Amino acid sequence: MDRLSASFNVCEVDFDACLIQMFFFHVFSQQCQASSSQWLLSSSWPSLTHSDFDYLSLTTSNYTSTPLIAFLLTGVPGLEDFQIWISIPFSFMYLLAVIGNGLVMAVVAWDRSLHEPMYLFLAMLALNDVLLCTVTVPKMLLIFWQGPSTSTFPACLTQMFFVHALFLSESAVLLAMAFDRYVAICAPLRYATLFTGSLISKVALALVFRSVAVVTPGVLLILRLHFCRSNIIRHTYCENMVIAKLACNSIALNSIYGLTAALLTTGLDFVLISLSYWVILKTVFRLPSREAQTKAFGTCGAHICVILIFYTLAFFSFFTHRFGKHVPRHTLILLANLYLLVPPTMNPIVYGAKTKQIRMKLLVLCNHSK
Repeated sequence: MDRLSASFNVCEVDFDACLIQMFFFHVFSQQCQASSSQWLLSSSWPSLTHSDFDYLSLTTSNYTSTPLIAFLLTGVPGLEDFQIWISIPFSFMYLLAVIGNGLVMAVVAWDRSLHEPMYLFLAMLALNDVLLCTVTVPKMLLIFWQGPSTSTFPACLTQMFFVHALFLSESAVLLAMAFDRYVAICAPLRYATLFTGSLISKVALALVFRSVAVVTPGVLLILRLHFCRSNIIRHTYCENMVIAKLACNSIALNSIYGLTAALLTTGLDFVLISLSYWVILKTVFRLPSREAQTKAFGTCGAHICVILIFYTLAFFSFFTHRFGKHVPRHTLILLANLYLLVPPTMNPIVYGAKTKQIRMKLLVLCNHSK
């Protein structure tokens, strides 16, 4: 009995020691994990290669169980050696977009004779373009110049929200402008009574409300995901499906909602814009004067080209992210940046410089400033 009791005491001491050992192992492993996380966020990332990123990604996926606190944006995969050269045209386009759209907003705000629906829509489009560029391009250029850059989880979600919300509002403004031209050309007698200042204000509020209402559920769907694999985003900005693909649990709901929302918003906008310009062109071809036809067709043709570029790049990027498994990764990333940068660069030229009133007022404003 004593021998059995002694054996039991020995076993009890061994069990306590085992618990103590487990406790200290857990504490020290958490400390090591925290220290390694701080090192990962503060190290000199440009000195690491893509094989290093893959190794770190595998390491953190195997041993990390704490909530994700930051992402690492690496830029354009496969083109790291050329990113400094890629930044040159992107920088030029960004400056052109900000300056051009800024001038359009300044001209419309400065001259009260331009406070009409057509020009107010142009100013709204210009403001949206500046915000859309500024949300993504500065961070992208920083990655191109200095190498991979970290972004906290809240900052990444905030950037994702504004990217998609501003894209939706851009599409809504283009739809409003197409409807404005449709009424002005096809039903000119009803234009003054239909497009009032009150209607413009309601349209502005409606497009903001639509963007927030559509994008917010997408952000909430990201928040429900568990990230235990990798924190490395091979992209230049935080995009919805790129973040979702890092999750451990199913993202089917994210994909279904994103696809449905895109088709019911930007897809429907594109259909309505196409119908509007189709009716406009039919009306233009019925004009008795050949000179009027040429002038109207030149203006509408430029608008249609910009709209096609905007939606073609956007839809191609959107669908290839979900279904384009064989499209090179660097092609996807470059297109995802171009569809956010090319339209804001071209809009001031097509909608602003080609509009006679804007062009004349801009020359007066420049002469006045001198």
